[in-house]
Parts: sequence; C-alpha cells; structure tokens
Amino acid sequence: MRPLVFFDVRTSDADGTKRFFADLLGWQTSGALLTDDGAPWGGLTELAPGDDRAPQWLPYAPVSDVDSAVAKAVELGGKIVRERTDLPVGSLVVVADPGGAAMVLFQAA
Repeated sequence: MRPLVFFDVRTSDADGTKRFFADLLGWQTSGALLTDDGAPWGGLTELAPGDDRAPQWLPYAPVSDVDSAVAKAVELGGKIVRERTDLPVGSLVVVADPGGAAMVLFQAA
C-alpha cells in the first residue's frame, strides 16, 4: 500500500499555484486537479476570502477503517481537525498529530 494516495493544496490563489508548479516542475492540471497523464493525484482548494488559515499541503493517507484510525490517532494524542466526510470515492477525516501537523485519513469506497 502506498503511504500517501493524494495531496490537497489549500491556497488563496489556485491559479497562481497552478502556474507556479507548472513552470517549476512541469506539473499538469485539469480544472482543480493536479494530474499525471490525465490521472489525478492532487487537488487545489481555494481558501475563501478572509480565511485566516495559512496555505498548506495536506496529504491523504490510506486506511482500511477510517473510524478505527481516527480513534487510534486520538488515543495517541492527536486531534480531530475536521469530522468525517463521506464522498462517492470514500470517507475522510482530517486529524492533527500532537505537534499540530495535519493530514487526511482516507478510506476508499
């Protein structure tokens, strides 16, 4: 199993971020997705005006049971940043480690 399956770039300037990484690394995009030969591997989320969160990269780690993984994260001193969200492609919860670094626990559908 791959340790990370997706990345979300949260930015206040999605178009500028696309241009920057296209020019720097030759990355391809399709709408709000970062792609490789047409296959998505990341997404661009535009922070709303007035959102005081700093732009960030948010990695997605695959888990077989998102609820169990969240319970273990909390047991180990982590915190839930965003409650469970169920999407057609799977379920996710954003957690932070005890130091505050965030990531997504992702259970594919």
